[in-house]
Amino acid sequence: MKNTLPTFALLFILGFFATGILLSAVIPTKADDMPGVKIMEKELLGKFLADGKGVSLYSFSKDDKNASNCIEGCAVNWPPFYVDPSAVIEGCESSDFTSIIRPDGKQQTAYKGMPLYYFKNDKYPNDTFGHGIGEVWFLVVP
Repeated sequence: MKNTLPTFALLFILGFFATGILLSAVIPTKADDMPGVKIMEKELLGKFLADGKGVSLYSFSKDDKNASNCIEGCAVNWPPFYVDPSAVIEGCESSDFTSIIRPDGKQQTAYKGMPLYYFKNDKYPNDTFGHGIGEVWFLVVP
């Protein structure tokens, strides 16, 4: 009986590489070209900032300019947003975005000096469940 395992393994490996080549041809957008921040719009709310995937970004009215006051448990519900400063900013002035250092030593992106956050209950692009919570969390208006 002839051993077909080496032939099968070779075909499997070739198929794996062929799939990768085909997928790279089908997906033309490079990660470098994907926006780090973009403007979204929703009826009744108007325009607001979102990350490159369309997930809403929020500001905390109890923050100070260039300083986050949302730490520990707060940051669990409102995860800090960070994007590389060289990321594409779509529809806004790149100069309006800076990085700050949080009390935990991690970086966070700020818009016009105000730190940006996600809301943990926003699961899909264009979700805006965090807007107005506690009258201190708001979508970021460009």
